[in-house]
Amino acid sequence: GGLILFAIFSLVMDVFKIGYYSSFYSCLSAIKIIYPIVQAIFVVVQTYFLWVSAKDCIHVHLNVTRCGLMLTLTTNLAVWMSAVTDESVHKAHSKLKKNMTEEIFRWLLKVGMRSSSVEECNCNSQICQIFKNGYFWLYPFNIEYSLFASAMVYVMWKNVGRFIDHHSHHIQHLKFKLFRRTFFVGIMLGLIILVSGLGVLILYEVQVNSSTESSKKSQALTMYYIFNIVCLSLMSLVCIGGSIIYRFDKRDMDRHKNPTRTLDVALLMGAALGQYAISYYSIVAIVASTPRDTISALNLTYALLMIAQHTFQNVFIIEGLHRQPP
Repeated sequence: GGLILFAIFSLVMDVFKIGYYSSFYSCLSAIKIIYPIVQAIFVVVQTYFLWVSAKDCIHVHLNVTRCGLMLTLTTNLAVWMSAVTDESVHKAHSKLKKNMTEEIFRWLLKVGMRSSSVEECNCNSQICQIFKNGYFWLYPFNIEYSLFASAMVYVMWKNVGRFIDHHSHHIQHLKFKLFRRTFFVGIMLGLIILVSGLGVLILYEVQVNSSTESSKKSQALTMYYIFNIVCLSLMSLVCIGGSIIYRFDKRDMDRHKNPTRTLDVALLMGAALGQYAISYYSIVAIVASTPRDTISALNLTYALLMIAQHTFQNVFIIEGLHRQPP
């Protein structure tokens, strides 16, 4: 369901990109228009494939199947990197154009700061502006779709050649009892955090990008940091609590070599390195900067909590991966 939701928004983004690039067909290469068309076809085919085959454990042509799934996974990661780069360049050009005159901006593009010939083309019509703003705001959905699909393809790759014990039905029964006893507390808290986070993000983006008053921008930053600090603190406490509960669990630890689990741990730690680096550079920048105001203190707290939360979360997940089944 989540995959289809992100896929629909990704297709809408491709339609907006096709409409935007079609407005400049005279000053663009054909590949710019062909790319979103091919990407839309890829999204449709892949979504259908995952919808039909996500639960399959394939036992024929194992090497060919693994190769095909890895190719699909790397393609998703390439699309993800392309979308992140595109969005970053677009935002950088928007900031640059806002802070400089048109003549200086065009001169900089000609000198070598141009990443795409689209920036040289004029977008004066109303429908062109709609297409441009539309696909820019839909980039996050395309980024999430690529990550979502990559995770599902990775799970499919792990399931190649796997055998299922059809006599074990306790998992579904345990899930039903868990929901009944906890009255969906976990799901409700998660939804509250999700909705609150979206609301805070929208308010933050609107106030920071549209407001010219420094006081409103400061209020938006304060709200953003306080919300994230509260969320990170709760997540850290929950992960610590989960690790403590593991200490009272009677199950043994699985110490046998498991290549799949080793890869899971490596990917988990590798994914955390990016956030560790961002937090580290933020801490260095805050400590070295002056003056040190409330925003700097909140930013420093946020960076430290981000490191702590990722550390506790990774320890909790890795311990869980090494637990024997009930």
